Amino acid sequence: MEQAKKDKDQLWEWGKALFIAIAVAGIVRFFLFAPIVVDGESMNPTLKNGNRMLVNKIGYTIGKPDRYDIVVFHTTEGKDYIKRVIGVPGDHIAYENDQLYINGKAQDEPYLSSIKKQQSFVGGTLTEDFTLEQLTEMEVIPEGYVFVLGDNRRKSTDGRIFGLVPLDEIIGSTNYVFWPLKEMGSVE
Repeated sequence: MEQAKKDKDQLWEWGKALFIAIAVAGIVRFFLFAPIVVDGESMNPTLKNGNRMLVNKIGYTIGKPDRYDIVVFHTTEGKDYIKRVIGVPGDHIAYENDQLYINGKAQDEPYLSSIKKQQSFVGGTLTEDFTLEQLTEMEVIPEGYVFVLGDNRRKSTDGRIFGLVPLDEIIGSTNYVFWPLKEMGSVE
């Protein structure tokens, strides 16, 4: 009789521990961090198709995206995209001769250096010429929005196609690959 009570108490303790663990994991996943899988080649060479990453969901509840952050956001197609923030509110964006200009100043994009060195881009451009006005009919990015591009500019559905991204559609930032193990680590 006493052994049955001990077994029942032990089962109850294990059940409580399991419930608490599931609840904590659910809270962490829903409010703090979530896994996401890179789908496609739009962020090559920085991210590869199939990379699994962690999305920090809390960073932008206190702050706003910075230029060059890699963000995850909802789109009108009901899909989540991973892209790089190129322009923030108040910025004027332009590309000319494969050079990014923000507010009239040339910007270095080190995350594109390896893809620009590939043989297929010799003599050509990775990013075609455009201005923010041509894409959005706005001179500067308004408050509450950002402009995003994929790193693989020739194979990316990004702000050049769908325009500005509302801040309230951004799920969070991501810069840590956890799978595959050989690629595990931070990305810039």
